[in-house]
Amino acid sequence: MKVLILGGGASGLMAALSAAQDERNTVTVLERQSRVGRKLLATGNGRCNLTNLDLSPVHYHGQDAGFARAALSRFDGTATLDFFHALGLLTTAEPSGRVYPLSDQASSVLDVLRFALDAAGMEEPVLVSGTDGVGTKLKIAMLLDKHDTIGIDCVAMCVNDVICCGAKPLFFLDYIACGKNVPEKIASIVAGVAEGCVQAESALIGGETAEHPGMMAEDDYDLAGFTVGLVDKPKVIDSGRMAAGDVVLALPSSGFHSNGYSLVRKVFDVENADLGKYYDELGETLGEALLRPTVIYVKPVLRCIEAADVRGVSHITGGGFYENIPRCIPHGLCAKICKASLRTPAIFGLLQKQGGIDEHDMFNTFNMGVGMIVVVSPETADAALSALRAEGIDAYVCGEIVPGEDQVVLV
Repeated sequence: MKVLILGGGASGLMAALSAAQDERNTVTVLERQSRVGRKLLATGNGRCNLTNLDLSPVHYHGQDAGFARAALSRFDGTATLDFFHALGLLTTAEPSGRVYPLSDQASSVLDVLRFALDAAGMEEPVLVSGTDGVGTKLKIAMLLDKHDTIGIDCVAMCVNDVICCGAKPLFFLDYIACGKNVPEKIASIVAGVAEGCVQAESALIGGETAEHPGMMAEDDYDLAGFTVGLVDKPKVIDSGRMAAGDVVLALPSSGFHSNGYSLVRKVFDVENADLGKYYDELGETLGEALLRPTVIYVKPVLRCIEAADVRGVSHITGGGFYENIPRCIPHGLCAKICKASLRTPAIFGLLQKQGGIDEHDMFNTFNMGVGMIVVVSPETADAALSALRAEGIDAYVCGEIVPGEDQVVLV
């Protein structure tokens, strides 16, 4: 049975979990906000008062006491605690009898509810983790004194990795090390992290800001993150079913993303360059092109997985085509990429020309306009393209899988 829940508030989430207990049901929650359960985060002054140890109809002050008796006879305070304990939530009770999550944060309650919904219907849930940082792209943010998008890069580098095996990111944590804790700057960085988590539909559950005086210059900082995702083991994408004739799809990047910036900084001499200079071929300033945030591919790829027979996914990061595409190609097969089909942004050509970099090194260092590749069966290629485009990714065919030992060739 298909069950549709209108509204992803506390009641909607509980209703969805109840319906999902019947394996015959397919449950969908519709929520107009950017994520489910947002109002839950404000309950109990941000702590979420789950129940009370002295929960009883006699404490009900409404006009219909019968309603309270009927409701509590079916699901009382003990049942509430049993329910959340079964989901893995640790709780604590105050002398007043009020019960809160042990973390003292409403987000913990929302996290276990979301996790339970994501795991509902799975045969063998598997956790997948990933961690990464932004690297020396941070230097561009520091030079421009613009820090509100670099957090998106941090989230993207982590969640784009775990999605490669089909895992949906559940939660994210960030780590900021700085020479001096400037609250406005840290708030701007974290705002970017939060925006990245919204795009990835992942909960930002915490983080750490460490001040390192004497070890880092006051204006310097580093940013890294960690994410955990969930996938059903029978649905893990492991390239085992990949075959000759499969289609390779390119998911466009926004630019360099977060890789190759040591070379980028050297070629453009960013410490001395005019980052505010407008380039006609770029249609923007050099600084804007270099700081453009990494695309987060989570929602498009998950939708593609639902719509098509996906047999391999690779996140094109440092090492470019030659080091990343082979990660999803089994031995005996080769991804044959047509260079003429690639839609490479102008910033790559400008870098190559100014730095005198040969083509092979460009493809061995940068994503060259392709942030991710997805390999699908030929029969479902059109469905995959439609799903990706429906999520705002203008994907296109860039190659095919052929027999071979090189794993990737560019022609």
